[in-house]
Amino acid sequence: MKYTQSITNENQAVIATQRFALGARPDDLKNIQGQAKTWLLNQLEVFPPVEFNKRLLHSNDILILHSDYRKALKLFRQQKLKNNAEQPQNPHQTIYKDLSADALEQSINSANSFNWRCLDFFSNHFSVTAQGQLMKGLAATLEREAIAPNLFAHFEVLLLAVCKHPAMLIYLNNETSIGPSTRSAKNGKGLNENLAREILELHTLGVNGGYQQEDVKELAKGITGWSVSRPDKDKQQGFVYRNYHHEPGIRHLMGKAYPEKGIKQGEKMLKDLANHPNTARFVCTKIIQHFITDQAPEELINHLTAHWHNSNGHLKTVFKALINHPLLWQLQQQKYKTPREYVISTYRALAIKKLPIKQVQNALSVLGQEPFKAGSPAGYSDQKEDWNGSNALIARINWASNLAAKKQLRTINIESFIENLFLTSLSTHSYESITRAESRQQALTLLLLSPEFLRR
Repeated sequence: MKYTQSITNENQAVIATQRFALGARPDDLKNIQGQAKTWLLNQLEVFPPVEFNKRLLHSNDILILHSDYRKALKLFRQQKLKNNAEQPQNPHQTIYKDLSADALEQSINSANSFNWRCLDFFSNHFSVTAQGQLMKGLAATLEREAIAPNLFAHFEVLLLAVCKHPAMLIYLNNETSIGPSTRSAKNGKGLNENLAREILELHTLGVNGGYQQEDVKELAKGITGWSVSRPDKDKQQGFVYRNYHHEPGIRHLMGKAYPEKGIKQGEKMLKDLANHPNTARFVCTKIIQHFITDQAPEELINHLTAHWHNSNGHLKTVFKALINHPLLWQLQQQKYKTPREYVISTYRALAIKKLPIKQVQNALSVLGQEPFKAGSPAGYSDQKEDWNGSNALIARINWASNLAAKKQLRTINIESFIENLFLTSLSTHSYESITRAESRQQALTLLLLSPEFLRR
């Protein structure tokens, strides 16, 4: 891969908003010309990195609601044949829609959309799926409560926060994982390896990270007892450590012994995994693949991993190194937008005063990337080959055409719209195709389907 030493201020502004952030809003490019890198670096200093609607439910509230719902449902089943009792409403679908809508709305309107892209990256890295009654409500709380507050902290802090969050523990069944040598295991319950396996394969070392099946078992034993509050039985909320479920003894992981007792054993194992060289390479490679190209250049991998090692996995330092490397500022657009990126960047560009959030949610459903619906701990792919098939492209064409026909977009000035998104960087071919279109609707459709807008 080659890069140009002399990148204009205009090009830097376009690259900053498209590649690093989630797309330009009107006037963004004009405001950051000549200071594109500073604009990105300043976002790393914002705290909290992203803002959510604080009035929406916390995972603790959702666990209580779920407990109440199950009690009410049990009572209904007992009474329904007697007095035509009214069936209680499951609250989780509404919670899922509200929390998902909030994240979309905030990311579309945010002035710090580089931070939102980083959040989307790690939310997908630590993917949980809204499946089953409880996870529908809980899935969206993981990024709000565990990832966002630790977005630019040391990776070990982020990893521990994620692995102790109720959404991750319940999704991967660790809340019922019990040490095989404990008394509780005699009741037909026992060790669950799901969370341990995904920590090693997806969250830290990577599938080729050098671990063995025995390491999976040892880590699973190290985090036995890591569970979730039962609202009707436990005084504390959220994460609960149950020592009577913890497998006693010394654990061995990746050739190292862990004699620590209780919760400290699992914590030490996770901290060492977070700081393992293979974790640095695996996560840094994924960051590069997300931001710039499906095939990560070795030069850039080495650059980021060096900053990871020198800072003990300090994510702010790693992202600063990413921003400052010249490979990230080469002009060629190599990343094909996922449906989420495509929809968010479209609505950021349109800057509709009253955001039609239900339309935004429906767009993600139609285009195949509903929030927290990846169906796998591996999350959604952001590789081009998984999103540019013929059916997917037809879906984008239909969606773009339908959106361009909306009444509220009839007054859009296409020339101004092009300038707000690309300044003067749009190719001559795309510019002429768009500006010579037979109608404003066709022009907007062609812009949204142009190579420059489909990529970043």
